[in-house]
Amino acid sequence: MNAIVARRDHHEALNRLSDRRLLRELAYVDGAWTAGDEGNGFIVEDPATGRELAWVAGLSQAQTDAAIDAAATAFPAWAALLPGERAKILRKWFDLIIENREDLALIMTLEQGKPISEARGEIDYAADFVEWYAEEGKRVNVEGVTSHLPGAHMSVERMPLGVVGLVTPWNFPTAMLTRKAAAALAAGCTVVAHPSSQTPLSALALAELGERAGLPAGVFNILTGSASSIVARICEDQRVRALSFTGSTAIGQRIAAQCAPSMKRLVMELGGHAPLIVFDDADLERAVKIAIDAKFATSGQDCLAANRIFVQRGLYERFCEAFAKAVAGLKVANGLDEESQIGPLMHGRAVAKALEHIEDARMRGAQVLAGGGIHAEGPLFVEPTLLADVPGDAAIMHEETFGPVAAVAVFDEEAEVIARANDTEYGLVAYVVTENGARQRRLARALDYGMVAINRVKITGAPIPFGGIKQSGMGREGARHGMEAFTELKYVCSDAA
Repeated sequence: MNAIVARRDHHEALNRLSDRRLLRELAYVDGAWTAGDEGNGFIVEDPATGRELAWVAGLSQAQTDAAIDAAATAFPAWAALLPGERAKILRKWFDLIIENREDLALIMTLEQGKPISEARGEIDYAADFVEWYAEEGKRVNVEGVTSHLPGAHMSVERMPLGVVGLVTPWNFPTAMLTRKAAAALAAGCTVVAHPSSQTPLSALALAELGERAGLPAGVFNILTGSASSIVARICEDQRVRALSFTGSTAIGQRIAAQCAPSMKRLVMELGGHAPLIVFDDADLERAVKIAIDAKFATSGQDCLAANRIFVQRGLYERFCEAFAKAVAGLKVANGLDEESQIGPLMHGRAVAKALEHIEDARMRGAQVLAGGGIHAEGPLFVEPTLLADVPGDAAIMHEETFGPVAAVAVFDEEAEVIARANDTEYGLVAYVVTENGARQRRLARALDYGMVAINRVKITGAPIPFGGIKQSGMGREGARHGMEAFTELKYVCSDAA
């Protein structure tokens, strides 16, 4: 019996779940719900209220090894399935995610804090990857090679790598898991996944639905507990052939170093420091809406968030005035409120960093046009904040804020703003707002980023290769490229005589 039922009164919102079996506290290993050795575990709290949601199992290093054992044992049979058979299971998983959308969104909002409307959107986004790879897995074909040797027949095919390790973050606890896992599973790999200890419930709910969909024991494992011990074991184990990580650049560098001795395939989606560039010819209303969406989604806790907003001088004052009004109008509330637009930050460290960036910019001459402090809703709620006239030496112009704080600066010339936008170690995404077609093409080529959004914010999804350059990571997720990361090329040359 799931122990959370016995403590349901800790949070009355749990009573809104239609299917209580989706709220799991035990890890999922080799098809079994697994407690931590000696009862080890940790508390998961609602960041909006600080109230307890669950006591989740904390697995030991020995249990991590057992999970890798299970994935390695399950791999041959899973890889041997016809792609269409794997696709049927993934398709059923997709159907179950959609059927349980409201419960999954509720669990996400309770453990992560994001507005319920955004949580529903993330569930849809997450499900899309499962559906996409259910079909894409059928298209990994043998590639013919025109022989350069007499009497030889040559072919190249993609083979599943084996056991794949996944490490996922707290800001998108469902989508980051399905984006990785669906690709790996469709390719024929088995998975050991470690979700953030701040948001493990979304991953465990996916495991419950995966089990119902028919994922065999050992194929999909969720390892909850200490990242330092669990992830270290995944990095060290030679049987884990690839590791996909989403998180900070600093942690990504550490994981890459830990994986080096075993020569793992790495996919890294790391930090961002996105510029948003607004030119004089932009439509003001459109530019402000783009700025709101690019900066304040997920309460600013998004590697895609526009951290530096550059506005050309001719539009600057009008933009700042309109943007300040829009920022001040954002509704700060518990994510369970259907009208909430800004929820709590994940933890006190995030709040402290946001406030430090605000104060640092103010001390260097920036104007606070909206917000600037803690919201009355609670200690983890930061007011949506707009800083104008932010100088180039302010911390926020060089560091990822990960909070609802927008920094705006003026520019004059195109070449100038391209140089300022590229002056960062990060290279995930850049946003451009201009009606000039030639300028759009120039900026798309000149901006040193893996993705460029022109006159829009939403650009990601299952069919596109998501990822950055420089210190923002390596490899791509989504599209056929996301599945190829979990395959190895095998060349076969046979005597055709």
